[in-house]
Amino acid sequence: MRGSRPPGRRTSDRRPPAGTRREAAASLGAAIALVALLGACGSSSARDASRGVRPGSGATAAGAAPTAHRGSGPVDVLYAGSLVDLMEQRLGPGFHAATGYSFDGFAGGSRALATEISGKVRVADVFVSASPGVNASLEGPENGNWVAWYATFANSPLVLGYNPHGSFARALRTRPWYDVVTEPGFLLGRTDPAVDPKGKLAVEALEGAAAAHGVAALSTLAGSKSGVFTEESLVGRLQAGQLDAGFFYSSEAKAAGIPTVPLTGETLKATYTVTVVARAPHEAGAEAFVAYLLGPAGRAMLAKDGFDLVTAPAVHGTGVPAGLRSALAGA
Repeated sequence: MRGSRPPGRRTSDRRPPAGTRREAAASLGAAIALVALLGACGSSSARDASRGVRPGSGATAAGAAPTAHRGSGPVDVLYAGSLVDLMEQRLGPGFHAATGYSFDGFAGGSRALATEISGKVRVADVFVSASPGVNASLEGPENGNWVAWYATFANSPLVLGYNPHGSFARALRTRPWYDVVTEPGFLLGRTDPAVDPKGKLAVEALEGAAAAHGVAALSTLAGSKSGVFTEESLVGRLQAGQLDAGFFYSSEAKAAGIPTVPLTGETLKATYTVTVVARAPHEAGAEAFVAYLLGPAGRAMLAKDGFDLVTAPAVHGTGVPAGLRSALAGA
């Protein structure tokens, strides 16, 4: 008969045992869930791609700022050499753990790093400087438009760090610093003022004290090329006993466990800035790094290392990425 089933072939007769039915249903449910998950991931990736967000970015990790998306790949951060301990030992590893991105840092004098960026010697996603003025060398069409905006986020006073085991340690603790550093045999270290803001501040400290106290030998020191080293090597030279003292920012001295004396009569300090460099090859990761630096975890690390935090980071210029506006406003 047309349309009828053969005798003895009813669907109910072919139904498997109850246990088998439950297993089949579970398998079917799992398959449906997997298809739905893959579909959601695909649509999410498409949405992320349209927004310029790296695949894999999404919910923030504990301790990261709200805009610090998870992702993968390197983030090239060029930063002032006075931040070596903070960046390499705490902030870089913390950023990686919180976001999944890989911190790839390079330290140097801020002015030297700016020159390398403008000369295309070194690729940068993020630039962290110890002086707002350095950013000017990267702004505008005449300078390649590498920096359109930057934010100040912390300060750190200039101090004299000394070798606690050196022959001049007691004198530095009991006498004016500007008298001790001019004594015969005293080895004073600083950075090059032509490539590093800290070196420029050290010259200002020496010349200021020379004028205020009538010590001509301080002016001689300020103009000398002796005792000039790279910023990232100065801490190590002092700790190795190669110097009696050197000019440091209070935050880097604290991080390295270097005892210090204040530069009496001088009010010189570093002012740290951060920006996402124009045409950054890893823009999503760069924004995640800035958000982490300015977020609760980054600011806690800065405070612990003795930085004076800027309560509300001052933004200079225009063109802050949309994903960072809330981080800058709420830091």
